[in-house]
Amino acid sequence: MKKYGFGVDIGGTTCKIGLFETTGVLVEKWEIPTRKENSGENVLPDVAVSIEKKMEEKKIGKEDLQGIGIGVPGPVTSQGVVQCCVNLGWGQVNVAEVMEKRMGCKIKVGNDANVAALGEMWQGGGKGHRNVVMVTLGTGVGGGIIVDGKIVAGSHGAGGEIGHIMVDETETETCGCGKRGCLEQYASATGVVRLAKRALASTQEETALKKFQHISAKNVFDEAKAGDKVAGEVVETMANILGTALAGIACVVDPEVFVIGGGVSKAGSIVTDRVKKYYSEKTFHACKEAEFALAKLGNDAGMYGCVQMILE
Repeated sequence: MKKYGFGVDIGGTTCKIGLFETTGVLVEKWEIPTRKENSGENVLPDVAVSIEKKMEEKKIGKEDLQGIGIGVPGPVTSQGVVQCCVNLGWGQVNVAEVMEKRMGCKIKVGNDANVAALGEMWQGGGKGHRNVVMVTLGTGVGGGIIVDGKIVAGSHGAGGEIGHIMVDETETETCGCGKRGCLEQYASATGVVRLAKRALASTQEETALKKFQHISAKNVFDEAKAGDKVAGEVVETMANILGTALAGIACVVDPEVFVIGGGVSKAGSIVTDRVKKYYSEKTFHACKEAEFALAKLGNDAGMYGCVQMILE
């Protein structure tokens, strides 16, 4: 008899929901709006209603359901408690308890970046490995650390928050977290743009970057690929900072593979190759052979990871 699981990736704008067979096959996926008014009180009931409707539509009984995995954009304890989730308007919410009472099945809850890492380990860029560091280079820098197939959540649910490793104590601008010199300020899409603007302000060289009224990280990587010297130097700076940070992480968790995802990863091998170069130069010799791979599941990684959690 087939068994099913639901993966729910709760975001600030939409909740992505997937119906999976427990073999890892995605049967169907859809989205519902994330209603954040009144401190996000509707978010979990809306998810529950949507899943109940899908179960009725597909004639899936409670006995056919392995469970529901839920990813949220904030720190989550091992008991499924969200301490604070600004993007949803939540204070402390025991997501696991609320959903277990409503749905009457196994519920697992994790941080969105961590469950994306699990998804990539299970069916994506980290498939075949049990020790994985997922690096998400988007508007910010997210991370997920998996050791022996298990998420490293930490005592406060902040395990894997690699974007806020301090990499430059001379930085004068402030990160979104309130600190200065965080990895996120250099390796995110926003960080790459910031580095490019600094380079443009300080160079006298001709560069194709000057033609862009509103420069993007994609512009920087595209021009670097085309041989632009200034763009290339920006990429080298970013890769050096990120590679050095990952070398430090490797000394703690010794991963088999770093999986690079997020919008910046769409630049492809120029990211993985350059980051790996600096990583190899800086890391402890025993960690030197770690692989670098691009993420494969895109925006679906969180849903896959949520289902993988309930299979443990």
